[in-house]
Amino acid sequence: MTKLKENFFSDFPPVSTEEWIAKITADLKGVPFEKKMIWKTNEGFDVKPFYRREDIDELNNITSYPGEFPYFRGTKKDNNWKVRQNMVVTDFNASNLKARDLLNKGVTSLGFYIKDTDVKTENIHVLLKGINPETTELNFETCVRKAALLTQHISDFLVESNADLDKCVGSIDYDPLKKPLLRGIIDNNWIEAASAVLRAGKDLPYYRVLSVNACHLNNAGATISQESGYALAWGNELISNLQDAGFEVDEIAKKIKFNFGISANYFMEIAKFRSVRRLWAEIVAAYKPECRKDCTNNQPDGLCRCACKMMVHAQTSSWNQTIYDTNVNLLRSQTETMSAAIAGVDSITVEPFDKAYKRPDDFSERIARNQQLLLKEECHFDNVTDAAAGSYYIEVLTSSLAEAAWNLFLETEDKGGFYEMASKGEVQRAINASSASRKKAIATRREVLLGTNQFPNFSEKAGNVGIKMEEGARTIAPDSGSSNCGCENGEITKLDFSRGASEFETLRLATERSGKTPKVFMLTIGNQAMRLARSQFSCNFYACAGYQVIDNLGFDTVEDGIEAAIRAEAQIVVLCSSDDEYAEFAPAAFKALAGRAIFVVAGAPACLDDLKAQGIEHFISVKSNVLETLKTMNDKLGRGNTSPCRSFH
Repeated sequence: MTKLKENFFSDFPPVSTEEWIAKITADLKGVPFEKKMIWKTNEGFDVKPFYRREDIDELNNITSYPGEFPYFRGTKKDNNWKVRQNMVVTDFNASNLKARDLLNKGVTSLGFYIKDTDVKTENIHVLLKGINPETTELNFETCVRKAALLTQHISDFLVESNADLDKCVGSIDYDPLKKPLLRGIIDNNWIEAASAVLRAGKDLPYYRVLSVNACHLNNAGATISQESGYALAWGNELISNLQDAGFEVDEIAKKIKFNFGISANYFMEIAKFRSVRRLWAEIVAAYKPECRKDCTNNQPDGLCRCACKMMVHAQTSSWNQTIYDTNVNLLRSQTETMSAAIAGVDSITVEPFDKAYKRPDDFSERIARNQQLLLKEECHFDNVTDAAAGSYYIEVLTSSLAEAAWNLFLETEDKGGFYEMASKGEVQRAINASSASRKKAIATRREVLLGTNQFPNFSEKAGNVGIKMEEGARTIAPDSGSSNCGCENGEITKLDFSRGASEFETLRLATERSGKTPKVFMLTIGNQAMRLARSQFSCNFYACAGYQVIDNLGFDTVEDGIEAAIRAEAQIVVLCSSDDEYAEFAPAAFKALAGRAIFVVAGAPACLDDLKAQGIEHFISVKSNVLETLKTMNDKLGRGNTSPCRSFH
C-alpha cells in the first residue's frame, strides 16, 4: 500500500505558486489577476483566491495548543460553550419560572435585564429561587447607575445561600463607556463608578463585572477590524485607568468580559475571535500581572497568564436582521453561530429571528435555542477544539485581522485612548461611516441581504408590522441602547443602530401604505437567453420595492408587447432583450408607449448614449444603485418615501 501511494504521488509532481498563478492568468484571458481574483475586504487588507503551506510558515504561535498562552487557539482545552438566553425581567416570579423551565430545555447560561427601580434584595431572592448558581452561569444587566448596587446584591445572595463561590460563574454587565457611545453623554466619573463595581464584586472570584460591549459596535455596522481594534482599546482603557485608581492588573483583567457581535462574514468571524484572544493576551501580559496563586498555566517568571485569558460572549448580529422574509434571519444567525462556535467562544446568544419587529415569543425563542443545541447534539461542534487550526486560509485571515486590529488599537492609543475618542464622538463617527458605506454596498447589491435587496419574496406584505415594531422596540433590546433608564441623551455623536435593511424596508413599507401597488411589465423580446435572464433580473430588482411584477415568455413584435402592457395597466414597462437588439427595439418600444408608462431598458448596452439622445432616460443593470433607482421610481409614481421610524433602529 505504501509503495502504491508513493507511485501515485510520483505521477503528480509539485506545482509552484507561480505556476498556479500563470495557469489562472491564462484562463482569465487577459483580465489582470489582481483585479479579478483578489478580494478587497472592508478590513483594510486583501485576500488572495488561494493559500498554500508557504503562506503560514512564518506565522507565530501556529504550533501552540488550545488552553495555552497566547490563547488564539482558545482559553480552554475543550469547546463546550454555554448556551445563553436573555430575558427582560418585569415580573420576578414569572421570570423565575421561565428561567427554571429554560434550564430543562438545554440552556446553561441565563441573562437577566432588571430595571433600575427593581434592583432590590427581595427581588433577587425571588428571581433566583430554585436556581443552582454553582451549575448555571448567571448574567445580569441594569442601568449603569445601579450596577454597583446590583453587584452587591448578587454577592450577598450567593454568600447567604452558602454557595461555593469558586464554582459560581457569571457576570454583571457594567459598561462604563455606554453613555458616550449610546447616549452621547460624557461621563467624567466612570472610573469612580467602575471602582465601586469592582469593590462590590471582590468576593466573587469568577464573576466578570466590567464589560467591553463590542456588540454595540457590531450592531451599529462596524467592520470586523473596527470591532476588534476598538474592543482591545476599550479593554486597555479599563486596565490603565483602574490600575491608576489602585487596583492590581490581574484583579482588573480577571473581571473584564468581552461581549462581541457576530457578523455574516463566516470565515472572517472565525479569524476575528482567534486574533483578538491573542492580542488581548499580549496586551495584558505587557502589564506584567503577578500570579497570586498556583496555576498550571503559569510559569516560573511569575507572570499571571490566567489574567491574560479573554472571556468572550458572542451574540448574533441585529444589523443583519430584516423584517421582510424573516425566516432568512434564521439562515444568517445560524452561520453566525457556527463561526463563534468553531472559534471557541465561552458562550453564545442567538437572537430570535423576529426580534427586529416585535417582542420574541415562545416559538422564536425556542428556535433560537435549538440553533445552538443542533450544533452541539447533531453536529458535535463542542467535541472539536479549534477545528480551524491548520487551515491555510483561516490562519492567514487570523494573522491579517490581528495586524489590522492592532494598527487601529495603536492609532486609538496615540489619540489619547478609547474614552478620549468616544468622548469626542470620533469612534462613533468612524463606525457610522462604515455603516453608511456598507448600506451603500447593499443599495448597489455588492453586499447581499437575501430577501431584501436580492431575491425578495414577491408577494409578501408586512401588514401592521410597523405598529408592532413601535410598540415593542423599546422593550425588546436593552442591549442596543433602547432601554429607558431615565438617562437623557447628550450632545456628542451617538452610534447609529439602524439596520442594513432599514432603507429598503422603509421604501417597501411606503409602497404598501400607498394603497395601490405599482405594476411593472416585462416586455420580453428577441434573443431568448438574454430576454429571460434580464426579465428575471428586473423582476427581482423591482420586487425589492414591493412592486407587482408581470413577467412574460416573449412577444413577436414590440407593438404586441406594448399593447399587452397597456391592457395590464402597467405603470412601468421594462424592455428585456440583448444589447445588440436594443438599438432597434428600444426606440420602437419607447415611441409605441408614447409616455403612457415609465419606460426602462434592462441593461447597459453600447448604444446607451444614442438611446438617451432619443429621450430614453431609465436603465437598470448590475451596476445600478437599486435603492436610489427605486426611490426615484416611487417619486415619479407619487408614492413618496416615508422616513425610517425609530423602530427600524
